[in-house]
Amino acid sequence: MKKSNSKIRVGISIGDINGIGPEVIVKSLMDQRILDSFYPIIYGHTSIFKHLTEELQIGGFHFNSITDADQAHPQKINILNCLDENIETHFGISTQEAGAIAFKSLDTAVKDIASNKFDVLVTAPINKKNIQSKDFNFPGHTEYLADYANEDNPIMLMVHNCLRVGVVTGHIPVKDVANTISTELILKKLEALNNCLNTDFNIRKPKIAVLGLNPHSGDEGLIGIEEQTIIVPAIEKAKENGIICLGPYPADGFFSGHKYAQFDGVLAMYHDQGLTPFKTISQGDGVNFTGGLPIVRTSPDHGTGYDIAGLNQADETSFRNAIYVALDIYNNRLELKKLKANALVKSK
Repeated sequence: MKKSNSKIRVGISIGDINGIGPEVIVKSLMDQRILDSFYPIIYGHTSIFKHLTEELQIGGFHFNSITDADQAHPQKINILNCLDENIETHFGISTQEAGAIAFKSLDTAVKDIASNKFDVLVTAPINKKNIQSKDFNFPGHTEYLADYANEDNPIMLMVHNCLRVGVVTGHIPVKDVANTISTELILKKLEALNNCLNTDFNIRKPKIAVLGLNPHSGDEGLIGIEEQTIIVPAIEKAKENGIICLGPYPADGFFSGHKYAQFDGVLAMYHDQGLTPFKTISQGDGVNFTGGLPIVRTSPDHGTGYDIAGLNQADETSFRNAIYVALDIYNNRLELKKLKANALVKSK
């Protein structure tokens, strides 16, 4: 079925079937009113969702079974059967089979969005260990998608209302952070964040805060010199390139004092420095967005949730928000494209 002119096509990868991914997908789509502006294509198998809804006693989940994204119905929840029918779910247990299933779902969805069979990709949580194989040798979704798109400067951006937190270093050990950051890398991430805020969030001349690496931002070199030798030079070069950025700020006071509310984006030096305060502030409502890609990809800000899988306790808010953020970003990109096209016409 061809794309409806008024609806965005949302592709959804199923993630780890032994976690809470399928549950939050179902719960996010239960209210039919949310399908007014988009229609979903879930990459999995109907047997998985039949078993899930029976096990969790969730009624009223109706879907359209398809074998190709072109068959998707714009008024229904579509499940694309790209997996084997005889799949066993073992809630709360990490298995190699679940990892292989997660990759098959993701790989099929990525190939389809690359072929323009849907518009935005929302990924359910994977187990970053059991998904590893010769085909998936990456720390996570961000790195895999960047490699697929031949994009060398993606940025993981956590989004909650007006709070947007990016990171310089992503899924690497903390012991490697200080040796990984460099003036060049920070500058690249500032450029990626600035472009992302402009293009994807429609913010003209965004204001970005840069966090320090060490406690108290090094206390003028007493606790560390990375601020003086690496971070400040990156900020100065970014300013020379027209990026509005300030810092480096000590992370603890920056978040506890609500200073983040004065900025359009925040650049943290490493994963937990940015994500710990972000998740504390967003309280489970946040979204993970991969900036710097030709496609729009979002995900919830939580993991597989093995500890509550199969108990009907998972909160779908973050996953539902991931869908809406993807829709907003897609529309912002369309609007910017139209503005550029109109400006080009007027200049001729």
